[in-house]
Amino acid sequence: MKKPLAILLSLLTLLSCGLLSACSAEKTQPDTDAVWETVSEAYIYAFPLVLTDATKTLSTNTDGTMTGRAPVNQFNHAKKLADASFRTVVTPNVDTVYSQAWLNISTEPIIYVLPEADRFCNVQLLDAWTNTAAVLGKAGAYAITLPGWEGELPDGVTRVDVPTATVWSIARTVLSGNEDLPNVYAIQEQMQLLPLSAYVQGGEYAAPKGTYTVENDFVPVNKVLSMTPTEFFNTANALMQANPPADADGELLKKLSAINVGAGMTFDASLLGEGAAERWTQMLQQLRSTLAADAAKYAQQLRHWTSYGRPIGDFGTEYTYRAMVALVGLGANTVDVAIYPKTTVDQNGEALTGEKAYTLHFDTLPPTLEGGFWSVTAYGEDDFLIDNSIDRYCINDRSAFKLNEDGTLDIVLSKEAPEDTSNWLPVSDGDFHLFMRIYLPDMTALDTWQPPVIREQ
Repeated sequence: MKKPLAILLSLLTLLSCGLLSACSAEKTQPDTDAVWETVSEAYIYAFPLVLTDATKTLSTNTDGTMTGRAPVNQFNHAKKLADASFRTVVTPNVDTVYSQAWLNISTEPIIYVLPEADRFCNVQLLDAWTNTAAVLGKAGAYAITLPGWEGELPDGVTRVDVPTATVWSIARTVLSGNEDLPNVYAIQEQMQLLPLSAYVQGGEYAAPKGTYTVENDFVPVNKVLSMTPTEFFNTANALMQANPPADADGELLKKLSAINVGAGMTFDASLLGEGAAERWTQMLQQLRSTLAADAAKYAQQLRHWTSYGRPIGDFGTEYTYRAMVALVGLGANTVDVAIYPKTTVDQNGEALTGEKAYTLHFDTLPPTLEGGFWSVTAYGEDDFLIDNSIDRYCINDRSAFKLNEDGTLDIVLSKEAPEDTSNWLPVSDGDFHLFMRIYLPDMTALDTWQPPVIREQ
């Protein structure tokens, strides 16, 4: 009897071990829904970083002969305002002429010389995560450095630390029409950008020639949104090595490490489970509404206009807000420099459409501090400027509009030109939206100022 009993006991032991193993395996299987929640968080967190890099890739994709682009550490001076053909950044500003540069400060500081100007002219320095690291608003020489850089600077050079190796500098110089362009060019010609080593040797510097590849000709936001999970997250992981996350991101990064998202990691797409491609597509399709819903807590209603306030431009750990702003307006300023009220509807809450004509009525014009300015710009459903017969994309405080007898202002919003086009802002065939830009806003006066209303004609 002993032998059969021993065999039975052995079988029971094996069966028990098998059941336990099965239970253990079942418990260690990843929860696919939980994984996808983390994937969504990781995507929102990394989206601005990846979009910034794609924008840099396009903007520096040149051998030096292409208009509108420049190699790294060199100026790309715009020679005209953006128009309907501009596709580098969504919702482009058409009040100012841009002087942009993509800087690499990983090896040494870059010196930025900003000349005296007789008008609004400042330089926004953004890090790779789209935070505004600094604003250069006064003439002078600035050394843009990594925080850990140790070295001496020449007398008269101001140190400005940026936490990432990639820096996007955006100089905005306001102008009053095409006849004012030569004055803007004169300011641009006095701007300087060169490595510290060249600056201390007297400023003689021959910038290296760039390179062009056809693969890097793309619309940045479309490029990023078309990436597979592996492409997106491995791009983000590589970028985080040169552009480290902020210390405040540590808690989230611990969570994201479970799906191999983090500096130097390799993303494992097998974690996504079956039907990953379909779920990824669904996630991206829901992205805009997801971001808008979460960022709504930062929205300030001004009649039927919505303005997004702090911490825009310096987001901290507000990752969803940061991603939303990157998606709809990469490179946004902080509120002390500019605010951007937006509307997609008329005074009755109905969507703005080119199938109708409207009147945009100002009782009083937007309040600004000395040197400030304002504008209203129309954009199509794709967030780009709307092509039109008179090449007009905004009405601003420098436009030759006609005020009403009582000092109020009416702007005509329509697809077809009115008889008098002085106050006409052309719009698209389909849905469109408006951005009002107020630079150097008078924040005290804004508390009681009433923004314009949009009435159907």
